[in-house]
Amino acid sequence: MKAMLLERQGPVHADSVPLRAVDVPEPVMGDEEVLLRVHACGVCHTELDEIEGRMPPPRLPVILGHQVVGCVITTGSLVRHWQPGDRVGVAWIFSACGKCEYCLTDRENLCPYFQATGRDRDGGYAEYMTVPASFVFGIPATFTDRQAAPLLCAGAIGYRSLRLCKLENGQALGLTGFGASAHLVLKMARHRFPASKVFVFARNERQRAFALELGASWAGDITKPAPAPLDAIIDTTPAWTPTIEALSNLAPGGRLVVNAIRKEEADKAALVRLDYPSHLWLEKEIKSVVNVTRSDVSEFLDLAAELQLMPHVQEYPLAAANEALVELKMRAVAGAKVLVIAE
Repeated sequence: MKAMLLERQGPVHADSVPLRAVDVPEPVMGDEEVLLRVHACGVCHTELDEIEGRMPPPRLPVILGHQVVGCVITTGSLVRHWQPGDRVGVAWIFSACGKCEYCLTDRENLCPYFQATGRDRDGGYAEYMTVPASFVFGIPATFTDRQAAPLLCAGAIGYRSLRLCKLENGQALGLTGFGASAHLVLKMARHRFPASKVFVFARNERQRAFALELGASWAGDITKPAPAPLDAIIDTTPAWTPTIEALSNLAPGGRLVVNAIRKEEADKAALVRLDYPSHLWLEKEIKSVVNVTRSDVSEFLDLAAELQLMPHVQEYPLAAANEALVELKMRAVAGAKVLVIAE
């Protein structure tokens, strides 16, 4: 099968080619797994973290990709729920142990044996992949393969982030950074909290214009103060400066939800600006987000279908995965990027 393989880590820049196009054997399916023919796979910032070594895979080479939509080709001998021909998705959560205190309390995202798709196991930058049958999701007929792919990570983690905000209708929400996840959160927030205003902070003028086009009440640079104190802010950026700026925009008792796997060391100097009275006092809270649970993905897919939540998608063939990753690194983003692998 054709695949795009990560063999070594290094910086991604305008001229880099981080993945190699290869032909590899089709994966061997286990008794409790399904074999998928991959139709589409979203491109995520997490892949940049894997390539550049901030979140290195435990082994190389590895096939990246964790926003996967495909068709069940065959099932393992112990699989009963899925049938050949079913259209399903695979998210970041590839598996969890199911036995620890976290798994037993609907917190499998914190499981010490959590395995991630495209990091701990081969993912969807390929024509075929295998996955445990209990960790795949039915895709609502509302969505095409290409529309559904970004929902499995950008959408699901955005849903979890919005839920952790504990926002009430009429309260003001801020979004710091405006990429694949945040543009879906904006759409969700406008439907779930119709009386709430959404304020977007982004460095890129194109992203700010996009936010206003989607219904944001205001959009400005990350360093600009919000027009009013905000009850909750979701920060999706990889830098520290936006985090500090977000804290200064929180209302008393407000909550900052940080939806980022890492923060850049190069921007760590911004932390010296952290001032307790203006940034943290008055019962402000900070909550980080890690991974997703299966219930996050399932609940979000149902909500997305109900709301007709269509992501804005830029499409690339599998062979252009490097181009998509470089454009993502250069922040040439308006919505989500998706590799189209089969029609």
